[in-house]
This record gives sequence, C-alpha cells and structure tokens, in this order.
Amino acid sequence: MFEAIPSLAELHRLGAAQQPAYADAAEVARVQDALRRRPPLVFAGECDELRGKIADVAAGRSFLLQGGDCAETFESVTAANIRNKLRVLLSMAVVLTYAAQVPVLKVGRIAGQYAKPRSRDTETRGDVTLPAYRGDAVNALAFDAASRRPDPDRLLEVYNHSAATLNLLRAFVKGGYADLRAMHGWNADFVHNSNVEARYEELVDEISRALAFMVACGVDNESFRTVDFYSSHEALLLEYEHALTRIDSRTATPYNTSAHLIWVGERTRQLGGAHIELLRHVRNPIGIKLGPSVTGDEAGALVDRLDPDHEPGRLTVITRMGAERIRDALPPIVEAVESTGRKVAWVCDPMHGNTFETATGYKTRAFSQVAEELNGFFDVHEALGTWPGGVHVELTGDDVTECVGGVDELAEADLANRYETACDPRLNRNQSLELAFLIADRLTSGRIRRVNPVQEFLAEDF
Repeated sequence: MFEAIPSLAELHRLGAAQQPAYADAAEVARVQDALRRRPPLVFAGECDELRGKIADVAAGRSFLLQGGDCAETFESVTAANIRNKLRVLLSMAVVLTYAAQVPVLKVGRIAGQYAKPRSRDTETRGDVTLPAYRGDAVNALAFDAASRRPDPDRLLEVYNHSAATLNLLRAFVKGGYADLRAMHGWNADFVHNSNVEARYEELVDEISRALAFMVACGVDNESFRTVDFYSSHEALLLEYEHALTRIDSRTATPYNTSAHLIWVGERTRQLGGAHIELLRHVRNPIGIKLGPSVTGDEAGALVDRLDPDHEPGRLTVITRMGAERIRDALPPIVEAVESTGRKVAWVCDPMHGNTFETATGYKTRAFSQVAEELNGFFDVHEALGTWPGGVHVELTGDDVTECVGGVDELAEADLANRYETACDPRLNRNQSLELAFLIADRLTSGRIRRVNPVQEFLAEDF
C-alpha cells in the first residue's frame, strides 16, 4: 500500500545527504514549479513492464545489463554519443544472451545521470577553495566561482537533455537499429583490438546462422528487430525527483517519471533519511547500492523499508564491495536479504569499489580488479545457490583511456591520451566487450549448476 508522497519540506526535515547549497530559495521554487508542469519523461506502464522483467531476473529467468556514463554531461548529448553507448550495450547483450541462454534486460545509466555524490563539499587548488563539482545538474566543471555556483536552472537543462536522449533512444531501439541482423554493423569502426574483434565476429557469425535457420523454419519474430531499453539513474537531487513524481491516472499511485528505474546510493541510503523516504513511496522498481560497510541487519532493514509487500521485481540490490572484500563482505548480505523471503535481483557493480589515484593524479580503475570483483560475485552466488543476476558498469562508447589494463593493456602513462570523464573513470568500448566475454565465460562455465528455466523442455512421447 503506497501512502501520500511527503512534501519536499518534510523530506528535507529528515536530513537529505549530498544536496547542493542553493543560494536563492525563490529561484529553486520557480524551477520546481516549471518542472512540475513538464510532461513525464517515462510512463507508469513502462515502469510496470520493467518491474515484471526484474522479477524474471530475480527468479533466474533473465540477466540484467546496466551500463552507461559515470556522470552524463550536457555537452555529450549528441546523436553520435548516444548511438555509441547504445551499440556497446547491444553488443554486450548479444554476447551475454548467447552465453546465458536467457533474455538480457538492457538498462542504461542514461537520460538523467547528471548528478554525483561527492566525498567532499569543496575542492581546493592552490590557495583557492570552491564548491565541489556535483555534476552538470548542479554546477559546471570549470574551476572558477561562477561555474561552481550551484544553479537550479540546470535542473531544467537536465530535463531537456534527458527528453532529447530518450527520444533518440526510442527511435534507435524501435526503428531498426537494434535488429539482430545488424550485429555486424554494430561492430563497424567499433572494436579495434584483433583478439576481441575476432571473438566477437565469430560469435556473430554463429548467431547469424542460427537466425537464418529460424527464419527458414518460419520464425520471423518482431523480437529480432526491436529491443526494450530502459533508463535509470541515481535519485540524488530531491528537488528534481520530487517535481517529476506524479500520480498515475490508472492506479492513483505515485511514480517517479524521471526514469524507469531509480536507485539510492551508498552515501544516501540512511534508513530514516530523505532519499529512502521518497523512494519507498513510488511504484518504480528501486535499486539499492550497498558497499562493504553495510551489515546484514542494515540490508534487511532497508529491503523491509522499501519493499514491505514482498513485491516481485520491486528491488534490485547492487553490491559494490571491492575486489579484495567481495568474497567476505557479500555472503552475509545475501543471506540476510534472502532470509526475509524476498527474491531480489542481485547485481554486481565492480567499478566503484576499485577506484584509485595514480601518482600523476588520475583517478582510475584496473580492469584486473574489475574482473576480480565480478569473479568473486559469481563465486559467492554459486556457493550460496543464488542467481548472480546482473552487472552494473560505468562505460562509454568511445576509445577513452580512463581505466588501466584490459585487452589493450593500457598503462598509467596512457591515461593522459584520452581521459575525458567528468567524474569517475569508465571502461572504453574494447574493455566493455572484453568484460562481456568474461561474464559469458562464467555463465557457461558449468559452475552455475541449475536447470535453465527458460530452456526447459519435455519431449512428447507418442
């Protein structure tokens, strides 16, 4: 049962972590009023569809692939950038679908991921201290007083850029770009490392033959030509999320219409805090980021708070433990949540727990540690008999040099070549596809001993 949405003032009284310090309350109110009059970015029915598909993930009938930018920027909202991110995810999904032999649910960190929590409120360079950059939704990256001033008008820009992004994504995934018979085209000017390219092209050839066989048998399904693609972001800025929370005319219940799936972060998951209070009132599927400091009791209390009715598909638990801690920190969390009787979608974020700074000042991640956390995630779930249901990755469709290692063996010295992120380092397109093959190997290794519920078949004997 969903109660009335608390007011923004009530939420702030609970204590809202990671919020910008706006100078003019009247300006914030003006922007909020404007946002409340804007049409929804997503629709309640789409959120319901996604909730049903996440229920399939939780039940082991699907695998969730969630990926995109650490922090989107207004400047990056171009057709080329959106297309490149989409084709990375589509290519990864093809690899995973063929390996797991279950549907892959595709969710982008896109069309709303414009705000980031920060460990410090300020940044100091030399003798100058300014507000920290909190994403384009709040301020600008340039290090000067005017750029770093939190500006509520940027929330309107978030809406505008998100609407443009969703419009183009819908055209791509429903207009033929995502057709499985275009798999070779996704790879054009895409994978430049011969080892990854050869493995991908070999797989695509095999899938193409299977598709040709199915068409020859008379199977010409619409699902070959289009895909369902959903948006997600961290529900961080209360002014924005509250303004886009609407009452659905069908059910008279509240939905956050800024994205299909929204999640609460490691820094904002306080049980009695404002973010949990807002998210528990909305009907969207909800994600919870959990780091290594969380206890089993805390995890149990969070899922009780956000999913009091044990609703299938309501919760996705995204763990970000770090490569060195995953095998010790994850089991008590899985056991505590499973003991509540809920079947949540278990998803691994192998990025955020493995960030370090180089001697030259670049924030980076090592591909080897990302892979190690994923392997630990699979090991834990295999040992406990639970389904390792998905992966949550920060990636880009461009040839950036932000994470070291991987098939291209990027070294710390290479980071300066194309380090373009506005916040955290992302896997480039080669590293992303390499990661998909790593996950595929784990899904087909035989260590996940189970009957695939999607492929069950009993032959009739006449």
